[in-house]
Amino acid sequence: MTVIDKINEINEVIKDIFDFTQSNEIVKADFDEYLATIGARNIPLNQMEKVFLPYIFERNIGKDHTPVLKMFIEEGKYKNKEVAESLLNTQSSIYEIKRILKNGFELLNLINEKIYTVLSLTKMTSFRGVYAGQYIAARIFEFRGEYYVIEISSVLSHSQKEEAMRYAVMKLVQNPRLLYLDNPEKEEEIKTTISEMYDKFIKTFGKDIILTTNKHADDIIGAFNDGEEIDLTDKLSNIEQYKFFHVKELDNNYSNFLENSLGGFASHSEIYDVAVIFDKEKGLYAVPFYETFTKIFENKDSVENYKDCIEYFLSNDSIPDTILARVQDAYPNFMDVINEVLNTSYSFKDLITEYKSEYLDNKIYSSATILYCSGAFSQVFDIISAPKPEPLPIPAGKIGRNDPCPCGSGKKYKNCCGVLRT
Repeated sequence: MTVIDKINEINEVIKDIFDFTQSNEIVKADFDEYLATIGARNIPLNQMEKVFLPYIFERNIGKDHTPVLKMFIEEGKYKNKEVAESLLNTQSSIYEIKRILKNGFELLNLINEKIYTVLSLTKMTSFRGVYAGQYIAARIFEFRGEYYVIEISSVLSHSQKEEAMRYAVMKLVQNPRLLYLDNPEKEEEIKTTISEMYDKFIKTFGKDIILTTNKHADDIIGAFNDGEEIDLTDKLSNIEQYKFFHVKELDNNYSNFLENSLGGFASHSEIYDVAVIFDKEKGLYAVPFYETFTKIFENKDSVENYKDCIEYFLSNDSIPDTILARVQDAYPNFMDVINEVLNTSYSFKDLITEYKSEYLDNKIYSSATILYCSGAFSQVFDIISAPKPEPLPIPAGKIGRNDPCPCGSGKKYKNCCGVLRT
């Protein structure tokens, strides 16, 4: 099969998927609702691809949260099953364009740090204005040994490297697997790092868990990472009344995650417990309210807001199944209390299947370990943690539009404070 034949088959399946969104009653109703939600109900047909592709790859439907693409495959109305199943494994990432090729691109995936040669499903003339050195938010997939770019959602200039790296880091925070997805060499690096750091953790602390508070967790983690000796005498947990409460600093999103990571746990004024845990298989975790959670199984009525605490541990995607298993091993009444609170009759396996199924289906390493091994995170962290330049003295005369802005931002005056004057 030639490249042209493959491209034609891929495009045929994409057309089949679009037809599916219009013919399947459940999907059509959901797609119409989706268009209304994003304000695209009356979008012209020639622009439909811009909203259609994100929909089929990211939308889940019904109480079982079934992916639209999986529903399409199960219905079986496609011309090529192999293409349809290949589309299930698309990579949505931010890429640096290394080279423009005759029929595609050479791209560096900023997340998994792997270089891809990808073919375009459309003529390259449709990418006028896209150059080497720019960054693209794109979706690629592999079919029969070759990679294809199926969607480019945005383009960043070469001067927007920090924004591109921030995007990469946030994608990693949301899905740590992306660092090693389709890159076995990177996963081996992660495994080696975990093994070395675990031995170091045990050698440093003599155990795999430290119970502390948010006021000291950052110091403990920082000292461990830097290889410094640290006296834990005054840094262990000393909570008098265990209670669970909302900590807004833990609600990280794209705009504030990296800045919040600098503030750490200590930025919250109220004291709460934090467990620093090193899982031998998955890496380093800093788990807020871990000790509060365990106290529930000693005497739940002694823990304020214990129901909310249980919900937090079950529904928080960053808390893995192994953390719950650790508590279950320590407390034989674990499932009795959980079932009483949830009004269920789960076994531990049922509980994990219901709340932590992603950990059953995939090997997921801790976010802290993933960020430690991420080149994108290292670069952005260096940028935002670097001392800010001193503001330049404001000149007495007129400031040229292309002069450095006197506020010290490093930008040209016309692109910074000068914008306010135009």
